[in-house]
Order: sequence, then structure tokens, then C-alpha cells
Amino acid sequence: MYNFIVILILIVSVLLAIVVLVQNSKGGGLAANFSAPNQIMGVRKTTDFLEKATWTLAAALIVLSLIATISIHSGKKEVTQRNVVNAEQVDQTSSAANAMQSANQAQPEAAPQQ
Repeated sequence: MYNFIVILILIVSVLLAIVVLVQNSKGGGLAANFSAPNQIMGVRKTTDFLEKATWTLAAALIVLSLIATISIHSGKKEVTQRNVVNAEQVDQTSSAANAMQSANQAQPEAAPQQ
């Protein structure tokens, strides 16, 4: 899950960089190419589209970053819980082995006495 989110973050970051580089701070950029009056998307609509795309991609990047952070912490809890369960199983197994070993040691001593 975490790897998938990281890939999405990389894609959104590249798209955001492209959209920002296409814009021109003086109002030119991609919008300057559509200055003919008979264009379907005029200068103002292109600028609006680029601005909306920038804000949308920035918001998506923030949300994906938060989701990635949450998924990291939940993944660590699961690993920690697994480690605790494994440690308890090892303790139980070693306790059972110690009990069997002490029982085996007690049996040979009892056999010669009979």
C-alpha cells in the first residue's frame, strides 16, 4: 500500500512541476499561444485551467503525503504486534522445551531407584 502511494506522490509531483513550469508569472506562458480571438479556449480560460490544475495537484500532493505518513505508522504497529506475538510464541515454546527437558532429567534419576 505504501509503495503504491509513493508512486502516486511521484506522479503528482512531476505533473505539478510541469504545470508550474508551463505558467508564466507575467501572464504569458502557455496562455500566450492562445491569443487568437477565434480559439475555443482563450487566454483567460487557459490561465484559469492552469491555476485550477496547480491547486488541485497541490492539494492531492498534501493528501497523499498525509496518507503515506499514516500508512507508515500503521505498518510499523502491525510489524511490532507481529514481533510481540512471535516473541510470546518463542517464550512459550522455550518454556515447554524447558519443562520437557526437566521432566526427562527427572525420569532417569527415578528409574534406578526402583
